[in-house]
Amino acid sequence: MNLETSNPQTKTHLKPLEESKYSRILNILAKSFFQGLLILGPFLVTVWIIWYVVSSIDSLIPSLSEKTYPGITFLIVIATTTLIGFLGSKFILGRVVVDSFDFLLEKTPGIKYIYTSLKEVMTSFVGDKKKFNQPVLIKTNENPEIWRVGFLTQSDLSSVGYPDYVSVYLPHSYAVSGWVVFVLATNIVHLENVSAAQAMKFAVSGGIAGFHSDDNVFKAPE
Repeated sequence: MNLETSNPQTKTHLKPLEESKYSRILNILAKSFFQGLLILGPFLVTVWIIWYVVSSIDSLIPSLSEKTYPGITFLIVIATTTLIGFLGSKFILGRVVVDSFDFLLEKTPGIKYIYTSLKEVMTSFVGDKKKFNQPVLIKTNENPEIWRVGFLTQSDLSSVGYPDYVSVYLPHSYAVSGWVVFVLATNIVHLENVSAAQAMKFAVSGGIAGFHSDDNVFKAPE
C-alpha cells in the first residue's frame, strides 16, 4: 500500500517560482543584449562610415588600389586636397589661381548656379567665412514661453524690406535639415559661453548631448 500522497498546493507554489526565475533570466539577457548594442552600435557604425568613404574614394581609381594596397587612392585625395588648401591660402600665386578658377565657374551659365549653391553651403560650415557661428535662442512662443536653439545667419534684412528683422536657421533634431525664419531682432538672444559646435550638437541631438557644463546662463531680455 503506497502511503505517498502528492500535495497539489506545493506544485502550484513551484510553478510561479519557476516562471519568475525564467523571467529574471530573460530580463537579464535582454538588458545585456541592449547594453551590447549600446556599446557596439556607435563603434560599428563609425567604422562602417569610414570604410564606406575610403572604399568609395578608392573606387575612383580601382586599378591603383588593386595594384598597391586598399586606401592609397583615399590617402592621395586627402593629401592633394590638403596641399591645394595650403597653396591656395598661403601663397599669392596659389590664391590667384584659385580666385581665377572660382571667377570662371561663377560666371559660366548653368554651372554657376550649381557651383555657387554648393560653395555657399560648404562655406557655411567650414572655412574662414562660416555662417553657422553665432548660436542664439529664438522665442517661438509667448505663453508658455518657449525658446529654440538656432544660428543667426543674416543680421540685416533691410534690403528685402524687413529692417527690424534677422534671419535664423533652426536645425532639426536627428536630421540634416532645418528651417530658415525671419524674426524680429528683439526675439533672439545670443547664447553666452557656448560655441557654435556645442550649440549644433545640442540641437541635432534633441538636447541629449547637453552643453559643455551646467553653468551656462542664457540671458533673456529684461
